[in-house]
Amino acid sequence: MPIELRVQGLAPEDTGRGIARLGQQSRDELGVQPGDVVQITGRRRTVATVRPAYETDPEDVLRIDGITRANADVEIDDYVEVTEVDSEEATSITVALPERIILRGAEPYLKRHLLNRPVVRGDTIHLRLLGQPFVFIVTKTTPTGPVLVTEQTTLEVRDQPITEEDLEGERSELPDVTYEDVGGLKRELGLIREMIELPMRHPELFRRLGIAPPKGVLLHGPPGTGKTLIAKAVANEIDASFFSLSGPEIMSRYYGESEEQLREIFDEAQEDAPAIVFIDELDSIAPSRDEVTGETERRVVAQLLSLMDGLEARGDVIVIGATNRINAIDPALRRGGRFDREIEIGAPDRDGRLEILQIHTRDMPTADDVDLEGYADRTYGFVGADIESFAKEAAMHALRRVQEEIDIETDHIEPDVLEEIEVTRDDFEAALQNVEPSAMREVFVEVPDVTYEDVGGLKSVQHELVRSVEWPLSYPQMFEKIRTEAPRGILLYGPPGTGKTLLARAVANASNVNFISVKGPELLNKYVGESERGVREVFQRARQNAPTIIFFDEVDAIAPERGESFDSQVTERVVSQLLTELDGIEELRGVFVLGATNRPDIIDRALLRPGRLEKNVYVPIPDIEARREIFGVHTREMPLGDDVDLDALAEDTEGYTGGDIEGIVREASMLALDEVVSRVERDGIESSEELDEAADAVVIEAAHFEEAVRKVKPSVTEEMHEFYEGLVDDLGGESSDEQASPAGFQ
Repeated sequence: MPIELRVQGLAPEDTGRGIARLGQQSRDELGVQPGDVVQITGRRRTVATVRPAYETDPEDVLRIDGITRANADVEIDDYVEVTEVDSEEATSITVALPERIILRGAEPYLKRHLLNRPVVRGDTIHLRLLGQPFVFIVTKTTPTGPVLVTEQTTLEVRDQPITEEDLEGERSELPDVTYEDVGGLKRELGLIREMIELPMRHPELFRRLGIAPPKGVLLHGPPGTGKTLIAKAVANEIDASFFSLSGPEIMSRYYGESEEQLREIFDEAQEDAPAIVFIDELDSIAPSRDEVTGETERRVVAQLLSLMDGLEARGDVIVIGATNRINAIDPALRRGGRFDREIEIGAPDRDGRLEILQIHTRDMPTADDVDLEGYADRTYGFVGADIESFAKEAAMHALRRVQEEIDIETDHIEPDVLEEIEVTRDDFEAALQNVEPSAMREVFVEVPDVTYEDVGGLKSVQHELVRSVEWPLSYPQMFEKIRTEAPRGILLYGPPGTGKTLLARAVANASNVNFISVKGPELLNKYVGESERGVREVFQRARQNAPTIIFFDEVDAIAPERGESFDSQVTERVVSQLLTELDGIEELRGVFVLGATNRPDIIDRALLRPGRLEKNVYVPIPDIEARREIFGVHTREMPLGDDVDLDALAEDTEGYTGGDIEGIVREASMLALDEVVSRVERDGIESSEELDEAADAVVIEAAHFEEAVRKVKPSVTEEMHEFYEGLVDDLGGESSDEQASPAGFQ
C-alpha cells in the first residue's frame, strides 16, 4: 500500500548512492527492510534502496539526494508516493553520455559506480571524474522495469549522445549542482531558500500577510566560499528559469549598449517568469557612483536601480548578486526593495570543511589510510574552492604515480589500470604542500609545529594563555553559564629572548585555530591612510575566518604613546584605528589579539585597559629550573657525551634568557663539528660512506659547552633586568605618567 512522505535532502556523505532514508514507522507500513527497493513517484517515477532515517528525522520525511529528486521530478518539501517494488537483476543496461563527454573503455568504471544500485529507464546518474561532475542517462534496461545492477550485468555505452527524446521533454537540461553539492553552508542555504523558494512556490503566504515577497539577495564574502555554487544549486532545485550574468561581460565602450544588455536580460526573465537573474561580480557593474570617474559605470548603476525598483513592476523575477567587495557597491542598491537581504558566505569551520571534503572525495577511490577528519582539522583558512583544489591535486598526484603504465597514444586505457588507481594518504600530504588557503593568502602564516613541550619553563605564563585562549574555545557553555566574556587580548612583555614569540606560536598550534602574524613595522606606510587601512584589513580578514588569533609582534612599533612621536601623526592614527577595531561599535567576535613587546613602557596606555589588551603577562628571565628545561628542549635529539651535566649548565647560566641558552647549545654543537670537519679535511675523506661514518661519530661533550658558555654572554644586563621587574607592579596596577628607559635601550 503506498504512503505519502515529504521530501528532504540527504547528508553529503550519502549523496550519489541511490538511497532513500525512511523512518521505522514508514518502513513497517510499507513492509520493507533496509536494503529493499522502493518506488518513488512524483511527476516521474524512480527507484532507490531503503536505508534507516537519521535519528532526528520526523516519521513523515523521505530523504533523497538531488539526482533522485530530479529523477522523480520533485523538489524539497514536495510530497511523493512511496511504494514497495520488486527489482530483478539486470541482464544488461545501456547508458548515454552527454554530447561533450567521450569515455573510451570506461564501461567497467561506470558499472562499478552503479553496482548494487536499482535503476529504471530514464534515470540520470551523477558522477565525478577528477573533480569534474557529469551525468549520464540509463536509456534501456533488460528486463524492463526496476532492475538491480550486479556483477553479471552487461553495461554498454550508446554511441549516440543524450537526446531530447531521452529527456522526455520535461527536463530541458541535466542537473549538475544540487543542494547536496553545497557543503558547510547549511545556515546560509536555509536563508536563501527562505528568500527564493518560498515566494515562488507559495506566494499566497505573502498575500495573506499583506506584504511583497523579497526581490533580491546579495551574497558577499571571500572569493571561493561558494556564492556562485549556491546560486547554481538554487536554480537547479526549483522550477524557475535561470539567467546568469557576469558583471564585466556586459560593459561596453559604446554609448547605451551596456544598459541595453541589462534591459534585454530583465525582459527575457520577465517573459519566462518565475525566473532568477544571477549577477556575478556585482561590484564591477555597480560600483559606488561617488568613487568612479567613468560615465558608463554611472549609467549602468542607474539602469540597474531602475530595473530593480522602477515604475514598471518586475514580476516574479528575483535577483541574486554576488561580490567579494561589498563596500565597493553603490549604497542605493543596498536598501529594501532592491537587495532585501545581505547574506555573508564566510570561510567554513571545521565541520564545514569536513562536509566539503566528503563531497569532493565521494566518487574518489581513496585508500583506507586517508583520514578526512584529520585533514578537516589541518585545513584551517581553506575555503570551498581551496578544498576542491586540494582534493583535485591529490587525485592528480595519484595519476602521476601510474602514468608510466598508461600509454598516451592508445585509444583507451585498460580497465585493470583504471581499477589500480587509488588516492593514498601520501597523495593528500603532497597536495597539502601545494595548495594555499586563498581566504587568508595575503596574511596567512603557516604556524611551525611548535607545542608547549618546546617551551622550557614559563608554566604560569602557559596557564594564563591556556585559560584565556583555549578555554573559551573548548568550554564556551561554561562562559555562557556564568554570564562572563573571555578576555579580548593579552600583552606578553619582557626582555628580548625570553620566549614571547615562541609562546604565541605554541598557543596557536594548541588552539588549532587560524593564526595571523603581523610584525608591527610592516603595517606602517608613508602614504596617508594606508597604515590604518592595513590594520582594518587584518581585523576584517580575522573576522571572516574566525576563530582567529592575531599576533602583533613588536606591537610598540605601531602603538607608541600618542603625543610623543614626530612622524606626521602616522602612528597616532594607527593607534586610534587599533583601539577602534579592538573595542569599537562593531563587536569583535571570535578574534583574540596577542601582542608581544620588549618595550611596554612606550605603548599607549589606552591599549592596555580592560576590553583591549587587558592582561599584561610578564615573561621573565628563566630561573634555574626553567633553564634546565630549556637545555633539555634544545638538546633532546643531540648526541651528548656522558660527561654533559645539564643541571650544572643551568647553575652556570644565571641571567641567561631562553634565546641565550639556544645560542649556547648551537655554539657547542658547532665546536664539536669543528673538530670532526678538521679531521675529515686532514685525512682527505671524500666518499659519502666515510662522511656518514664521521657524522655518526660527532659527540657534544662537556668541554664544548664550557667553551660555548665563555663565548656567549647574557643578552640582558642587570639594569635591564631591574627595569622589567619594576614594570611588573606598574602594569598590573595603576599606570604612571613617566617611566625611565632601561639601560641598553638609549
